[in-house]
Amino acid sequence: MQLVYQADNLFDAHLVKHALEAAGIPAFVFGESLLGGMGELPLFGVLRVCVPDAAQAPADAIVAALDLGNVSAGPIVDGDPEPGMLPA
Repeated sequence: MQLVYQADNLFDAHLVKHALEAAGIPAFVFGESLLGGMGELPLFGVLRVCVPDAAQAPADAIVAALDLGNVSAGPIVDGDPEPGMLPA
């Protein structure tokens, strides 16, 4: 098994898993059962998405295409000439 993504939260881990499975690559989320193990304290770095050794190269390309590392500014940015929908 090869690590292709280390997730900060369960949503991202399953997003990557489902994207890989949609491409025909078996994927596994490890560490999911540890999330409640420390009670109120959050655990970081325990969620890992892994694939079989032979599927690492195509899986890396799929994960990179998801672009989960970049956070966008959001739908409304100060200074936009046409901000779109404004909050009520």
